[in-house]
Amino acid sequence: MGARKLNLALQGGGAHGAFTWGVLDRLLEEPKLQFEGVSGASAGAMNAVMLASGLQQGGHAGARELLTRFWHEVSLHALPELPKGLPAAGIGESMADWMQMLSYYLSPYDLNPLDINPLRSLVERMVDFEQLQAASPIRLFIAATDVQTGKLRLFRETEISADHLLASACLPTLHKAIEIDGRNYWDGGFSGNPAIYPLIFDCASDDVLVILLQPLMRVGTPVSASAIRERVAEFGFQSTYLREMRAISYMQFEIRKTPFSLGAFERRVRRLRLHQIESDELLASLDRASKYDTRLHFLEALRDRGRAQADRWLEQNGHCIGRSSSCDLGLFL
Repeated sequence: MGARKLNLALQGGGAHGAFTWGVLDRLLEEPKLQFEGVSGASAGAMNAVMLASGLQQGGHAGARELLTRFWHEVSLHALPELPKGLPAAGIGESMADWMQMLSYYLSPYDLNPLDINPLRSLVERMVDFEQLQAASPIRLFIAATDVQTGKLRLFRETEISADHLLASACLPTLHKAIEIDGRNYWDGGFSGNPAIYPLIFDCASDDVLVILLQPLMRVGTPVSASAIRERVAEFGFQSTYLREMRAISYMQFEIRKTPFSLGAFERRVRRLRLHQIESDELLASLDRASKYDTRLHFLEALRDRGRAQADRWLEQNGHCIGRSSSCDLGLFL
């Protein structure tokens, strides 16, 4: 069997993006699996750029190495443990819980007036953006949200810089908006988490694999104040993906019913094959504060879960690449 091509759509989710690191690490072990385009928001954008830069530096092995280096470097900036004696009852037991609590009352313009972001120096050290702009091995679609309009903005590989990457991962409760060409941007997850349509209309490959960090379905109804806040936050970051997938699913079902000759647009949508790797039970059980937990043992645990989930997907659905969708589109209608 020859090379199999995939487009990837990578969801954001802070430190939970280490799960996607694991998925990519496993996929990169498949020598005949190649990537054409990658769409990403927030942590998904970070993984996308590290994948592209690593592929450029050294193929599949280079991508695995750069992704590993990136997440190990991220762990060096982990929040410290909660000091002993600091009251935690009703708040949480980690510094991440405290940071989340403070963000309810103070903005980054108060807490971080100099807008210090260790991710900036990290990505600038690890990625040669000029080289990536000149000859990226894959197409990139990096999502950011225009603060003034709320519209999705997709930055391409030919323009990508550290600013564009930080804009995609700019949580407004932690960092000041990133200004690019006179416009201010926040996290891409608000408007496209991840964006699917550029992989359909700007790429030739018919297979799109979506890697999710949030479960599509929760059992039961949250009743505590914290659980309600968690679910509301999930709705905010999942709604754009669900709407886009509903539209794609509806178009496919309607196009397949028509007896008439199809135009280029309809043929493209009809050929589309969708695949999905969802978060496992551990990732689904974690609360929102854990997205700020960048301790190495936690990141590596998520990586291992991602690798295992990708391994199961390849075993069960790898044969579908190039043949048929492995994702039940009826779930989105």
